[in-house]
Amino acid sequence: MHRLNVYEATQRRLKIIFDYFDYVYVSFSGGKDSGVLLNLCIDYIRKNAPTRKLGVFHMDYEVQYRQTIDYVEHTFSENQDILEVFHCCVPFKVSTCTSMFQLYWRPWDNNCKDIWVRNMPQRCFTEKDFNFFNYDLWDYDFQNQFSEWLQKRKKCKKICCLVGIRTQESFNRWRAIYSGRNFKHLCNYKWTHKTGWQQYNAYPLYDWTTTDIWIANGRFGWPYNHLYDLYYQAGIPLSRQRVASPFISQAIPTLAIYRAIDPNTWGRMVGRVNGVGCAGIYGNTTAMGWRGITCPKGFSWKKYMYFLLNTLPKEIRENYMDKLTVSIKFWRERGGCLSEKTIEKLKAANIPIIVEDSSAYRTNKRPVRMEYLDDIDISEFREIPTYKRMCMCIMKNDHTCKYMGFAQTKRERDMREYAMNQYKIRQYER
Repeated sequence: MHRLNVYEATQRRLKIIFDYFDYVYVSFSGGKDSGVLLNLCIDYIRKNAPTRKLGVFHMDYEVQYRQTIDYVEHTFSENQDILEVFHCCVPFKVSTCTSMFQLYWRPWDNNCKDIWVRNMPQRCFTEKDFNFFNYDLWDYDFQNQFSEWLQKRKKCKKICCLVGIRTQESFNRWRAIYSGRNFKHLCNYKWTHKTGWQQYNAYPLYDWTTTDIWIANGRFGWPYNHLYDLYYQAGIPLSRQRVASPFISQAIPTLAIYRAIDPNTWGRMVGRVNGVGCAGIYGNTTAMGWRGITCPKGFSWKKYMYFLLNTLPKEIRENYMDKLTVSIKFWRERGGCLSEKTIEKLKAANIPIIVEDSSAYRTNKRPVRMEYLDDIDISEFREIPTYKRMCMCIMKNDHTCKYMGFAQTKRERDMREYAMNQYKIRQYER
């Protein structure tokens, strides 16, 4: 039996998608994965469906490398005959980990027009084009609601957004494909998720590796973002070569590379978002929670955490305290799911724990109830609730506490629910 390679498997997936859906669009960031996915779709349409148009959804975060901007513009101009471009320049909320004073910033905020990093592109879509937009929307909320807006605009029954995520990139991405939790699939294809009424996301590249991406670019001669060449020359490992928003936690260690690669943009960035200059200097050091932080003499991690919290503005401090309160209650009353190996390590360390027999989650791991520890020296450190991890979140300016694996607090859920209700009310009024 012939075993399909990832390219052949993806061709079959694209056929399924283009045969079933009335309209298909690609979420295109300008990165290597979404670039390969877009090129695959362009080639497929030219060979198999020359009468169809392909939508391209590009969320422009204002602050981008010049190389990324050039690559995006070149891709659009070279394929004008088949692409319908939705280049979105919208002032939604975007998380930032550069500042202890700001939870988020807004690209293309009209109130900051005099300090925009660059001029707004021509023929782009702005907030006025989207009847669902309001100033409580985060970037991921905007992305979710865009699909319904586009479905109505195109007057199509079935619509699909293609996203270039790969399970090799992170455990969260692997889980998004394979867990199947809370998702309905198209004909039981794990690489599709239903997001609304006849609306789906699909992940045709989910089983590709980084090597596959670059082999495809070389074999087919596809254009790509030459920022990656500069990353390679600068010695940045593949796992940290990112094109996304430069102010999220994963991008902070390489933020300073802007100074060398795109100094003109860097100069404007420093005055655009609070804390960029400091993060550029200390973003890859212990000062911002990287490279193994140590507890100051005379402090426990718990005491050090409260010291750090007292240096923060009231709103930011309360945000961290809300998340900490939720987490403490969770570990005390419900418990986190841990492997048998981890449970044995906790018992060997004489940590007081209560191990339950079963969990409501789909996992073979067992829930473990316990109190927050100050610190623990085991390889599963990131799975255990400790005040040291909380200190690292604070030092990283990780306002969402993603490093801790925290979920949204009740306040954040209420705010998001309010924004969604406002959207529904506006839709009803129209």
